[in-house]
Amino acid sequence: MIITINPKNPQKRLIERVVEALKKGALIGYPTDTIYGIGCDLLNKDAVETVYRLKKHDRKKPLSFICSDLNDISQYARVSNYAYKTMKRLLPGPYTFVLEATKLVPSIAMTKQKTVGIRVPDNRICLAIVESLGHPIISTSVYKTNEGLYSDPVDIEEKFGKQLGFVIDGGIVVAEHSSIIDLVNEEPVVLRRGKGDVSLFESL
Repeated sequence: MIITINPKNPQKRLIERVVEALKKGALIGYPTDTIYGIGCDLLNKDAVETVYRLKKHDRKKPLSFICSDLNDISQYARVSNYAYKTMKRLLPGPYTFVLEATKLVPSIAMTKQKTVGIRVPDNRICLAIVESLGHPIISTSVYKTNEGLYSDPVDIEEKFGKQLGFVIDGGIVVAEHSSIIDLVNEEPVVLRRGKGDVSLFESL
């Protein structure tokens, strides 16, 4: 089912409908500032397992998740002073930051090295969902066959609709992966160049 939500001023009643579905274990298709992705409640193990199966994702590569803000991140990751200053400068934005996980993160969502990938996208819809849910949602990209990433919610609905509780129409997204920055140590490492500018890290 496609549900249209205002990307600039998300309707509270519609966000609550989506959140209720997430609480019941549903998967959703939703926009970020980089892609249309598929996600679920981070703390619902069965739902996370379903995302892995749907995406046919390598279990050795944990799924990233979306937090609402820096304070939220600090509950799920260990944040050094350097990491905090860096993220404060760049978030919300098209970045995924790799950090050491705290005990609140389910083992299914972290690497063997106990790290996690965390996003705070510049998209009011997904941030409103996380704020209303009270904890993070999984964020994973999906590919069209030989056509790259999804940018249109109608395409997500056509491909995955029967397996999703809702597909949120928040407008067309210019699809491109986020940049991934490893901030586990004091020296940042650019793991992937994407939509976010990484020149700050390459000049160090």
